[in-house]
Amino acid sequence: MADLRHGSLGRVRHLTSVNDLSDAELHYLVQRSAWYAGPGSAGVRPLEGCVVGSYFRTTSTRTRTAFAAAALRLGAGHVAYGPHDLQLNTGESIEDTARVLGTMLDALVVRTAADPAELRALLAQDRMAIVNAMTADEHPTQAIADLSTIERHFGKVGGLRIAYFGEGNNTASALALALSRYADVEFCLATPRGYGLEQVFLERAQAQAAERGTSVVEVHDPAAAIEDADVVYTTRWQTTGTSKADPEWRTSFVPFQVNEALMSRHPRAVFMHDLPAHRGEEVTPEVLDGPASIAFRQAEQKMHSAKAVLEWCVRGRHP
Repeated sequence: MADLRHGSLGRVRHLTSVNDLSDAELHYLVQRSAWYAGPGSAGVRPLEGCVVGSYFRTTSTRTRTAFAAAALRLGAGHVAYGPHDLQLNTGESIEDTARVLGTMLDALVVRTAADPAELRALLAQDRMAIVNAMTADEHPTQAIADLSTIERHFGKVGGLRIAYFGEGNNTASALALALSRYADVEFCLATPRGYGLEQVFLERAQAQAAERGTSVVEVHDPAAAIEDADVVYTTRWQTTGTSKADPEWRTSFVPFQVNEALMSRHPRAVFMHDLPAHRGEEVTPEVLDGPASIAFRQAEQKMHSAKAVLEWCVRGRHP
């Protein structure tokens, strides 16, 4: 019987960043995620006999449920750990914890409190796949879900124009890294001054984009953003698990609200949001619930993308 613990290629696979993936692997995962949303995937259970764990240090509705449901629907067992369930709280090192969990689990889906170093420490073992379900700097599985939502709606990712409004947070960094791996994309981030994309992510995305005939730009005035985009995207202004030093920070964000006036500059665009939404802050109810919104289809797509990611990590399926 094949050893599923190490995948069909005989090695464990981690997904801690979009840039863990080659172009072919990223495109495959996006397309595979879209495939899992279709009728042809019914009854497919490639993780039969495997066990997936999830360890979430902060709150989560969509990502945590998506990976738990994906594991179960693919035939795996699932073990959930909250922020106070592991002996990390009594002084055990994260490396020792990982070595133990790696003898029992095939994959561990992890959302850390903030520090990406905690996630990287889990990579010391080589038996259990580690999936980044969000760190302070990047949310790679969100980007895969987002691009597969776009793929399903437009039938492609390359050649599209995407306008992002709001903070240059972990969702924005993952989107920049992912969209810059497609050809002929225009990705414009409109962010409040002082709340832009981290320079390391912006420079990396721009370098990748230049190789593919793609554009990644950041502006700090919403009026300077591209017009007539195919996709308008926003996220909540207060990223999960973070706080802002300036008590008046909302003043800087108000001009970046996605409302009907902003959407009128993009008459053919669909609206996307990684959720949860704070209605009346980053987006108005009229836009979130309006005919252009695919935000809740995007949320459902997270489960299908989780299936593709788990299958790729555990079984070693590849392009």
